[in-house]
Amino acid sequence: MILVGIISGVLGSFIFHFFSGEKERVYITTETVPVKNFASLNNTSASQLNEDFAAASSLCTPSVVYITTTMGNQYQNSWFDWYFGGGQNSTSSGSGVIFSTDGYIVTNKHVIEKAEKIQVIHEKKTYQAKIVGTDPSTDLALLKIDAENLPAIKIGTSKNLNVGEWVLAVGNPFNLTSTVTAGIVSAKARNINIVEAQFPIESFIQTDAAINPGNSGGALVNIRGELVGINTAILSKTGSYTGYGFAVPVDIVNKVVKDIIKYGEVQKAFFGAEVSDLNTALAEQYKLNSLDGVIINYLQKEGAAEKIGLKKGDIILKLNDVKIDSKSGFDEYISYFNPGDKIKVTYKSDNKVKEGTLILTNREGTTEILKRETFSSDRLGAEFITVSKVEKDKLGISNGVRIVNIKTGLIRRLGISDGFIVTSINKVPINTPEELIDILEKVRGKVVIEGITSNGVRGYYSYFF
Repeated sequence: MILVGIISGVLGSFIFHFFSGEKERVYITTETVPVKNFASLNNTSASQLNEDFAAASSLCTPSVVYITTTMGNQYQNSWFDWYFGGGQNSTSSGSGVIFSTDGYIVTNKHVIEKAEKIQVIHEKKTYQAKIVGTDPSTDLALLKIDAENLPAIKIGTSKNLNVGEWVLAVGNPFNLTSTVTAGIVSAKARNINIVEAQFPIESFIQTDAAINPGNSGGALVNIRGELVGINTAILSKTGSYTGYGFAVPVDIVNKVVKDIIKYGEVQKAFFGAEVSDLNTALAEQYKLNSLDGVIINYLQKEGAAEKIGLKKGDIILKLNDVKIDSKSGFDEYISYFNPGDKIKVTYKSDNKVKEGTLILTNREGTTEILKRETFSSDRLGAEFITVSKVEKDKLGISNGVRIVNIKTGLIRRLGISDGFIVTSINKVPINTPEELIDILEKVRGKVVIEGITSNGVRGYYSYFF
């Protein structure tokens, strides 16, 4: 019995140590090896990475502000609200980034859209903000507050940002100030068709850093705390974060901000053509043996592209020897230039590779610096701008005035949508904002307003005053 007891004890001890050792090896394999691999790839340890996150956060969070907006009366569909001008004020909030020490702040256009009052909150202090300018093409807006010696964020570059690189998203989701989340760059040059503008520029940085409502206008920064993008949107079926966040690249933001400060608006350069991504169907249609480049699907009459011999169906391969492989990449590259700049175009036409030098133009087809003049009417409650030559050519109209920034007033009560282009009132062609304002402020009786929506759909509004 003693002998059996000794043998059993030894055998049991052996079995216990054998299996417990096996479990320990599995644990090391699944937990330790990935950390070591990560450290060797990034030349840093896990503890060093945490220190980098902390350092980057401390550098950028003082430069991210909280923005609240108040909009005027939101009219209901009852006769009581219509007659007495009823309704109620509504508020919303978002984030912004201090771009300069003297009070310039960048945010998204949709954060401050239709706002009649904008407040910026920084370190518990509230400032009244005014809109310096907006850019519908990129959904960006520039605000100004009366302050000095603000902690401006350090500007990085998005051109050198790599897929897989660590980034931090800083903003105010759910009204929680200075919230920081971490993730990586999932993709670049993403086009998700959310910018509602006639000539949108969508070349988003995609990240899996958690971005939620309220993050709009906040900062996307790299591991050094440098601004690489402005958080703009999420892709979600619920309205909350599901793994897909999108930011405007900082190199585009930089151009927009500088132009607005210097000229009052963005000096957008036009190529004189629009392009599409290549796919198998288009390759078969145009008998192409490669999917490299982007294909021209629209050519402006007497535009810059047509002047150097480009035509519909031609393939753009390179711009200034930079390979172009997507529409979003094409739009982003053009956005860095000004009217009058020259670019070398490498393209394929009739299966032959050719080169040409193209001079970019402004929205009126010239190379001059332009400043869009905006007219407003307190009674109508909106602003009005003349439609550019480039827009008229694309929409197939000869005249028109665009309605923008609709606030409290007649235009909102009539239900006219923001961005609607009025081409005629009671069959009288509208060529200038002054004509439109004069007619609508004095009109009596039946009125028919004809025009075209920002999406290119023709329609009309009929009223009786």
